[in-house]
Amino acid sequence: MGTGRPVKEGRRRKSNVPTWARLCTIFGAVLVLLSGAVLVGFEAMLARYEGAVAQEDLFGDEAAGAAATEKKSDIKGPLNILLVGIDPRQPETPPLADSIMVLHVNQALDSAYLFSMPRDLLVDIPRFPKADFSGEKTKLNAAMAFGSRVPGKKLPDAAQGFELLSLTVSKVTGIKRFDAGGIINFGGFLKIVDAMGGVTMYIDQNVKSEHRRPDGSHRTHKSVGQGYVGPQAQYKKGTRHLKGWQALDYVRQRYPSSGVVDGDYGRQRHQQQFVRAMADQALSKDVVTNPIKMDSVLRAAGKSLIFSGRGHKLIDFGFALRNLRSDSIQMIKLPGGGVGTGSDYKGERFQPIAAEFFEALRAGTVDTFVISNPELLNKVK
Repeated sequence: MGTGRPVKEGRRRKSNVPTWARLCTIFGAVLVLLSGAVLVGFEAMLARYEGAVAQEDLFGDEAAGAAATEKKSDIKGPLNILLVGIDPRQPETPPLADSIMVLHVNQALDSAYLFSMPRDLLVDIPRFPKADFSGEKTKLNAAMAFGSRVPGKKLPDAAQGFELLSLTVSKVTGIKRFDAGGIINFGGFLKIVDAMGGVTMYIDQNVKSEHRRPDGSHRTHKSVGQGYVGPQAQYKKGTRHLKGWQALDYVRQRYPSSGVVDGDYGRQRHQQQFVRAMADQALSKDVVTNPIKMDSVLRAAGKSLIFSGRGHKLIDFGFALRNLRSDSIQMIKLPGGGVGTGSDYKGERFQPIAAEFFEALRAGTVDTFVISNPELLNKVK
């Protein structure tokens, strides 16, 4: 059933879920944080969850020396967290960054802005000696692939690739230092959503799947030319309850021929909506009051995430962000347009307002800037 189950509209009840049980799955994508104080009986679950998460040096701090990873006494705002989604197909293939998001949390750590960086953004990727990469002007998502190459080894290193991507994003946004980062395997999202019993989200336009049939099986490649043939899964406009494969398939679509009229910018919006829906679902009583389901969600999330807190543990960030709720995260759309057309297409570029947004972010005036530019807000129903 490719359309997902329709959900009746109604007034959303205020959640009475205690803060210690809140699970924020934040990743367009998405960083998974467990927040709040540890209660008796919950410690074992937390320990197992944290142990399941791969924690690696995503920013090259170890090579830079101990001072870079020295842990501060506590986590203070504002914070900038870089979140990257990858969809690896073959172990030997350098990973491309399919989704790139930045979560900017305010100084009080109780509200945030989430914005996406277009994967096709035309950027100057800096020189990166670790990968014998001399630098190149090309699409942003290639930075991770270039950086992941390890001289003398066959298999790429995603963590090393993340380092070059973070340097590139810093160059574009002017954010000098990210406080944490995460790599999410998109395939793991399917397992997280299924562990939660599916996800309810608003679909803002009728979309047909390029990749999947109505039963979830993969469509067949054309024998001649590009594309696929066969029946298509469809996602009708409205509030729907989606299975894991449906949600992942929906947020992958990015072509006008599939119904995504604004292309990759539409896909960015759908990924942000998915992030918000996952957070809402994770906060629901159906998840947090069901120990078996909660444990399944945590274990699935742990297997899907590589995290770096630059000296802090994942749980440290979870506690620091305990007052951050899904409805206090504003989704930002940064407008852009293509560089070249047709066979001369080179990538995407931001409109000037994006540079103004980044400047406000660095100056600590982003709240005022967004109020003055409400068109930047991606509404999430």
